[in-house]
Amino acid sequence: MVLTNGNEMFKAARDGQYAIGAFNTNNLEWTRAILAAGQATNTPILIQTSMGAGKYMGGYKLVQNLVANTIESMNITVPVVMHLDHGNYEAAKEAIEAGYNSVMFDGHDLPFEENLEKTKEIVKLAHAKGISVEGEVGSIGGEEDGIVGAGELADVEEAKQLAATGVDYLAVGIGNIHGVYPENWTGLNFDRLKELADAIDTPLVLHGGSGIPKEQIVKAISMGIAKVNVNTEQQIAWSDAVKEYYNAGNDKKEKGFDPRKVLAPGTKAIQDTVESRIDWFGTPSI
Repeated sequence: MVLTNGNEMFKAARDGQYAIGAFNTNNLEWTRAILAAGQATNTPILIQTSMGAGKYMGGYKLVQNLVANTIESMNITVPVVMHLDHGNYEAAKEAIEAGYNSVMFDGHDLPFEENLEKTKEIVKLAHAKGISVEGEVGSIGGEEDGIVGAGELADVEEAKQLAATGVDYLAVGIGNIHGVYPENWTGLNFDRLKELADAIDTPLVLHGGSGIPKEQIVKAISMGIAKVNVNTEQQIAWSDAVKEYYNAGNDKKEKGFDPRKVLAPGTKAIQDTVESRIDWFGTPSI
């Protein structure tokens, strides 16, 4: 299956009241796990890198080639979107040139007018090459590549203006945060989500999908969320599985120190996590 920009699948997701998962990769094992989950469930999937992960993995061109070549080597037949997560202006342009199918320009930390103008520029550059664009309105709590947000609620009028730039999907702040949710987190603001969904037809994106209770995610999807980002839950699953491998003394067994053996349980844990979230999101098989 060739990589795709995902525009039609996300429109169908919003209309059909289901969501497509967006899962962050950090290396070859993560890439294989995410793609295997999509293939095992026979569902479309979005695989993405943050700016930090892109740098860690050797640059956007290397990442794009890694994902494309892994799709071929694993005989993946489901649709796959290669996406930049939380890119600044320069990163979005670099990912476009590198051949990503979709990019997020995150300008929420800029003055709104500057966010609006730069979003328009990225939309123009990307759409000229058939590449999708995700914009963001309203800060999403927590930290992502040094950008810290307090979890504010997206302004409906600003959301309408950003949607009018032609973005293909729009990330909205509705009380969600990145990373681990604190015990005093008050939950998603469904009143604001309804206002946003009533105001714009653009598929909406829920960032910080790790740690939100299933019932809240399901409700948000029924109200217009078409893309849900998951990263932290994969990291925790990976860490727990690898710790368990060492705690059980498996590294002391015959060639148990082989990195392929050490990494295998973490990779399996990521695939299991992704498959579980695909089920949560109600993504239909193709």
